[in-house]
Amino acid sequence: MSSTLLVAIGAGIAVLTGIGAGLGIGKATSSAVDAIARQPEAESKISKSLLLGCALAEATAIYGFVIALLIILFLK
Repeated sequence: MSSTLLVAIGAGIAVLTGIGAGLGIGKATSSAVDAIARQPEAESKISKSLLLGCALAEATAIYGFVIALLIILFLK
């Protein structure tokens, strides 16, 4: 296998972290909407926790993207 092919495979695997982050954010948002529907008075607390969790999950996806870029740019 050529090194270019291995670099492409590695970058593709690194970008797959976005799938996990997307699924996690979707599940968290769904649960938050359900919780707010049941307890509207707790909306501010639920929203703060949701935003923090989504930011951490999105950071994971961004790290995967950055690693993919580094693999492509520096491992040729």
